[in-house]
Amino acid sequence: MSNMNTTPTSSRLHIAIFGRRNAGKSSLINALTNQPIALVSDVPGTTTDPVSKAMELLPLGPVVIIDTAGIDDEGTLGKMRVEKTYEVLNRTELAVLVIDGQTGVTDFELDIMQRIREKNIAVIGVINKSDIYEVTGVQQQEWEKKLNLNLIKVSARTGNGIEALKKAIIQAAPSDEREMSLLSGLINPGDFVVMVVPIDKAAPKGRLILPQQQVIRETLEHDAIAIVTKEYELRETLEYLGKKPAIVITDSQAFLKVAADTPRDIPLTSFSILMARHKGDLIELTKGAKAIQSLSPGDKVLIAEACTHHRQSDDIGTVKIPRWLRQTVGGELQFEWFSGTGFPNNLQDFKLIVHCGACMINRREMMHRLALAKEQNIPIVNYGVLIACVHGILPRALEPFPAARMVLED
Repeated sequence: MSNMNTTPTSSRLHIAIFGRRNAGKSSLINALTNQPIALVSDVPGTTTDPVSKAMELLPLGPVVIIDTAGIDDEGTLGKMRVEKTYEVLNRTELAVLVIDGQTGVTDFELDIMQRIREKNIAVIGVINKSDIYEVTGVQQQEWEKKLNLNLIKVSARTGNGIEALKKAIIQAAPSDEREMSLLSGLINPGDFVVMVVPIDKAAPKGRLILPQQQVIRETLEHDAIAIVTKEYELRETLEYLGKKPAIVITDSQAFLKVAADTPRDIPLTSFSILMARHKGDLIELTKGAKAIQSLSPGDKVLIAEACTHHRQSDDIGTVKIPRWLRQTVGGELQFEWFSGTGFPNNLQDFKLIVHCGACMINRREMMHRLALAKEQNIPIVNYGVLIACVHGILPRALEPFPAARMVLED
């Protein structure tokens, strides 16, 4: 199956497996999926880094299962692996805590359980290796009392209890409505939705970028009509439609031309601003845009992207945004770049964080990043909101979102 036709990883339920080394986490994943997904060994510490696998877990549907390093790993490298395991909590929507039937509940399980609860994550407890170690009812009750969590006995090797665990996962899984729909409140059945999609050297060959694919799909799910055009054909497209579209949605980099060619009575926004509302907090990101005017030459700016990709000569994150910010500030700025999972620990060093659209991470992780910035009082803005701001068209781009528009007027 083509990657274009699979559910994006960021839109799947993220299920993470936690526990001590050799508790049978990887074996449990293989038993749950009935596939040899995770590497299994009797040697403690086989899983050294979080490993994610996108798959279908019926009848739940598309999920990402994350295998993590043991929470009791030792040594310098071991501590680093444990930190990576803790980072997984920032994108976990359902946690499975695996307890070794031989060692039972220790301080390691109590610590990770506290971290899980602090982040308000749904959790299921499992006693593994029930085929090897006899856990009495009294022992199970003691462990459940310590954790304040019901525990399910399973054997990853024999499959005993796996069906009960699957049922528990289905019951504990958060609602499908984990994120606001991209087009929620913006269109109705029968509406025309015009999408402006530039095809330039930065566009991926043979396909559209993920937010564009998702908006087309959502338009069809709303029983509306998706019309896709390039920026240089927009004016002609609007003239010959015969019906005013409900909204025009553009790639942020074409904002200026699209704003000039879209009649003022037609709502206009960008894919990235839709993503800001869908994955994060549009109001908080709009506040970040207001902070752009407070930047001074010499200030440090962090540009963060949730994924890694091949950079083009006029890359948005490393070339265009720094250029626009320098022009806005009227002088040089100090830029640092970060990409991938996790987030820098030195946020206090920056006067502004500029984040990508977050199409490759889930809402929980994006909200975690926003919370980190807010805790340290560092303004944060995403690409689309920033681009509209530096081009002077942010008020118009936020008109479909009155609450965010009001932030600009405060």
